[in-house]
Amino acid sequence: MNDRWDLSFLYAGFDDPKYEADLKALQEKIDGFGKLLETSGDDLAKLESLMDAYEEINRLLEHLTLFTSLTLSVDANNLDAARYEDKLNLIYNDLRLLQSGMTRYVGGLTNLEELIAASSKLQAVAFALREMASNASHLMPEDIEPWILQMQLSGGTAFSQLRDKLDSNHLVHYRGQDLPLPAVRGMAYDPDASVRKDAYEAEIASYKKIELPMSYCLNSIKMEARTLAKARKYDSVLDMTLHQSRMDQETLDAMWTAIREYLPHFRRYLRAKAKYLGYEDGLPFYDLFAPVGHGGRTYTVEEARAKLLLEMGKFTPKMAAFIDNAFEQRWIDMYPREGKTGGAFCAGVHSEDRSLVMTNFQGSFSDVSTIAHELGHAWHNRCLAGLPYCMIEAPMPLAETASIFNETMLAHQVLSSATEEEQFTLLENSLMEATQTVVDIYSRYLFENEVVDTRADHVMSVDELKDAMLRAQDASYGDGLAKDVRHPYMWACKSHYYSSDLNFYNFPYAFGLLFGKGVFAQYLRKGDAFVDDYCRLLRYCGSDTVANVAASVGIDVRSVDFWRSSLEVIKQDVDRFCELCEKQ
Repeated sequence: MNDRWDLSFLYAGFDDPKYEADLKALQEKIDGFGKLLETSGDDLAKLESLMDAYEEINRLLEHLTLFTSLTLSVDANNLDAARYEDKLNLIYNDLRLLQSGMTRYVGGLTNLEELIAASSKLQAVAFALREMASNASHLMPEDIEPWILQMQLSGGTAFSQLRDKLDSNHLVHYRGQDLPLPAVRGMAYDPDASVRKDAYEAEIASYKKIELPMSYCLNSIKMEARTLAKARKYDSVLDMTLHQSRMDQETLDAMWTAIREYLPHFRRYLRAKAKYLGYEDGLPFYDLFAPVGHGGRTYTVEEARAKLLLEMGKFTPKMAAFIDNAFEQRWIDMYPREGKTGGAFCAGVHSEDRSLVMTNFQGSFSDVSTIAHELGHAWHNRCLAGLPYCMIEAPMPLAETASIFNETMLAHQVLSSATEEEQFTLLENSLMEATQTVVDIYSRYLFENEVVDTRADHVMSVDELKDAMLRAQDASYGDGLAKDVRHPYMWACKSHYYSSDLNFYNFPYAFGLLFGKGVFAQYLRKGDAFVDDYCRLLRYCGSDTVANVAASVGIDVRSVDFWRSSLEVIKQDVDRFCELCEKQ
């Protein structure tokens, strides 16, 4: 099996004449869109024409930007991709100005509801139009917006690009070898305790080479976020993020309230694992991902594929066929290598009904679960097929629903037929991931809050950032982690802090995990009858607020009790794990 993805369905390369032709066509479509905005006359015909033009622009932009960004994600030093990325950023700035112009136009329509009622085409995008009307009040002044966007290219966007290049080219000196950072971080799952410890110490030592530029990237991006929030008339960066996420503060507060209540149970799990591994005062950071028991194993890619087909197919045969096709059609770029960014992601190509998945597979069950997670995103993309582009953007909190559902499904199916020894290992894997998605995410949320607030006063030094990270980990992990072996550089290795467009890209993961478990609980109660409801839920994610989408399957996300019910499922796993620990 070829372990690298195939992007040729987009373009044969940057020298493909189709790439340049699409680039030219994109600029022409954007110019035409601008002229259309300036026309006066029949608002109904104009609005319909604008939505048609918006669809074609998005199709071209999707092809060009994904081919370019996906190439860079696995080949950070590709000069052609970097050159075209700069061109596309300039074009994207032009488009953002036109999008703002369209938002102003829609926001100024006093008869918007009458226009929607008069057109089936507009009814299909009614939510997007109403959201534009609402967003009009948060636009920057028209005369300064072009200059702000231009400055972002050499500000937040440039610092984000620099961070990616630093990360992709960063080598860690481990046992006489210089290895890519993702490969060394992946050793945290190694069954050999000395490998885990040495890899952790090598990783921590290596950040000295990049800590200063990384700190400037982070400081600059978060200061820019503060400036943009103020320019767009939001109360804070968090307020801006919640608005962009179609989520309210009441929902976020309800989730954090429940999480804080249940932190002692996560710490109980960590202490039980620490005791099992022979530690008395909490778990050292380098053993957070240590495999336990003898029920674990490593997987080849083909074995991972077979496992996913077997277990995910129990939800619906369509899921198994979908996953098989993803492997067969080379949707996945599998292994770590120099120049490839760390982590994993899924990018959907809406116009082609296809998704691309990047992962850094090294054979652990966690890696198999990661593939299931990313293919959950791909399944979500499949459920959105055929919708207008303006109706497919699920807000960040809902964007993780299908991926977490897949992870939960895989763990549930595997556990249901496992021996007690296998249960011990599988429960630990599940709790390890849940701890990252709840406890570590909470620490990242606390850390980012502090950075954003502190940037109002001064640039945070490397030592300040490290101290803030350790205090955030203490507040979240508590006595579950050994106080003297934590990770002061977690801010340097997590790309989520460095997006120039997304801030607080942390709480959506906790939301996604707990919401996904809530949705999975619905499946357990309703069985096969829920499959169609689930797919409809995914299709609805880009068409309403978070609270309304959740309510469509009977979930009240503003209720602390809902979040408690999801966390209670994890607590039961902790209880069982601690029981098995004692037996071990």
